[in-house]
Amino acid sequence: MYGGDEVSAIVIDLGSHTCKAGYAGEDTPKAVFPSVVGSIDQMNVDEETENNTVKSDSKGNNVDPNSNKRKGKRKLYVGSQSLGFRRDHMEVLSPLKDGVVLDWDIVDSIWAHALKECLLIDPKEHPMLLAEPSSNNQQQRERTAELMFEKYKVPALFLAKNAVLTSFASGRATSVVVDSGGGSTTVVPVHDGYVLQKAVSSSPIGGEFLTDCLMKSLQSKHIVIKPRYSFKRKEIQPGEFQTVDLDFPNTTESYKLYSQRVIASDIKESVCRAPDTPYDESAYANIPMTSYELPDGQTIEIGADRFKIPDILFNPSLAQTIPGMENFAEVAPSIRGLPQMVLESINKCDVDIRKELFGSILLAGGTASMQQLKERLEKDLLEESPQAARVKVLASGNATERRFSVWIGGSILASLGSFQQLWFSKSEYEEHGASYIQRKCP
Repeated sequence: MYGGDEVSAIVIDLGSHTCKAGYAGEDTPKAVFPSVVGSIDQMNVDEETENNTVKSDSKGNNVDPNSNKRKGKRKLYVGSQSLGFRRDHMEVLSPLKDGVVLDWDIVDSIWAHALKECLLIDPKEHPMLLAEPSSNNQQQRERTAELMFEKYKVPALFLAKNAVLTSFASGRATSVVVDSGGGSTTVVPVHDGYVLQKAVSSSPIGGEFLTDCLMKSLQSKHIVIKPRYSFKRKEIQPGEFQTVDLDFPNTTESYKLYSQRVIASDIKESVCRAPDTPYDESAYANIPMTSYELPDGQTIEIGADRFKIPDILFNPSLAQTIPGMENFAEVAPSIRGLPQMVLESINKCDVDIRKELFGSILLAGGTASMQQLKERLEKDLLEESPQAARVKVLASGNATERRFSVWIGGSILASLGSFQQLWFSKSEYEEHGASYIQRKCP
């Protein structure tokens, strides 16, 4: 047992889009920064200076396999500020794919940044509660325990499922958690604080997919999003600016795309909202335009896309109608809309608890913060669910709480007095090894 009362535990939620870290017992995380990192392969830079070639990694595909061979030779840049600064040959890499860690070096650098640079703490003095996806396997959990105990020397550790923490954040032990994040959307039934694994359903449509759809749609209308590093604005006379383009030939494709996504994501969050009824091209053809000013000063008008992009969550096949998204057609038939995923999950659960699950469907994650999403999901579920079911979709009125619900749940859990005996302590790790995590954190 670990008596964690005297020091505050640290809660870390490494999501597909952002990493959240902070102290247990607080309302919001202290540090929130992107889950992607900038990586400069030192070998590439050396070759570059020798051969005087313009861009050795322009193919994009060759970067990943090679970077594994030369991990010792790459420099990683973590955090919003480091990523915001453009560097020659800097690739933007994500450590996760479908919630599974592919690159532990990057995860390690993200944890180190959160603990040592953002929170400024010594990990040896604080127990750690880490949020994990419902799909996490034993191998991933053991590797997490090894890293935390061996490298960071933490006194105690606990791994908690995302959906369970979201459920706790809203004060419920039983619910259906609809978590729509950056990389994917998952629907997870939770009963008495445990995930019902057999009934989990997921879809690759998350915030980043919607952002890509919006970017492709704008491109088809010949609207170019200029990344912030690619221009300079000069004031010619008061209130009048001139934009001067800057040329950086050694910028990688992945960094350019990352910079454009940051802007497109802001457009999406500012103007998009879920339509009240399924999107119909003809009905929305004459919808009033909304204007948005891009960083380079040009003002763009966005019409039907404001409703069409969010509706992809409900009707994934809509994505195929966007120019440039044709390759999505192969997987589209197997992807279900949000209401179908919720119904499918509930129907896979025991008959006795379905009524309770219908009555507490929780929305969580950044994408779930979209305007009108809650109302639309509730309306669609009422139409498709059994007559006897009393459908209730619950979402915090506060977008911050919705976005950080997993972290907030962890903050509540780790600060409870009754939770302190559940920690997986360093002495237990030394006695039983990493595999004991399966028993301590079911």
